[in-house]
Amino acid sequence: MILTLQLSLVLIVSLCILIYAAVGLIQNRKLLTTAPKDIQAAAKDHPERVRGARVLGWKLAVISILAMIGAFVWGGCDGVRNGFTFRDHFIRFLVMLYIWKAFDIICLDWFLLTKTHFFQYFYPETEGCAGYHQFGFNRKEQLFRIIIFPFISAMMAWITMYIGGTL
Repeated sequence: MILTLQLSLVLIVSLCILIYAAVGLIQNRKLLTTAPKDIQAAAKDHPERVRGARVLGWKLAVISILAMIGAFVWGGCDGVRNGFTFRDHFIRFLVMLYIWKAFDIICLDWFLLTKTHFFQYFYPETEGCAGYHQFGFNRKEQLFRIIIFPFISAMMAWITMYIGGTL
C-alpha cells in the first residue's frame, strides 16, 4: 500500500509539472481544453517570456506524461514481482486513479482555478471571466471519469497479469 501511495504521489507531481509546462511555459491556448469555455475563448497565444521556454515546456510535458505512464508500469511490475492477484492489481490501479482524480478536483479545479490567480498571471486577458468562479464547471466529465475508472483499472490489471504471465 505504501508503494501505491508513492506512485499516486508521482502522478500528482507529474500532473502539476504538466500543468505548469502547458500554462506557464508553452502558453498555447489550444492546451487549455480542460478550462471553462469562457476562459478558453478569452485566452490568447502569447510570445515566449524567455527564449527557449516553449522547448523546455514541451520537454517537461513529455517527461511528465512518461512519468505518469511509468508509475502505472512500475506498479504493475511490482505487483507481478510480489505475486499480486488480479484483484490486488485492480485495487492498486483504482486507488492510484481515484487519488489522482481527488487531487485534480480539489486542488486543481477548486483551489488552483477558483482561489488563486495562477491562470490569470499567464493569461491576464482572462481576468474577470466567470469560469474562475464556477467550481464544478466540468461535473459531467469528472463524473464520467470516476465511473469509468473501475473499467480502466480492470483493463490495466488484466494487461498486467497477461504480460506478467500469470493469466
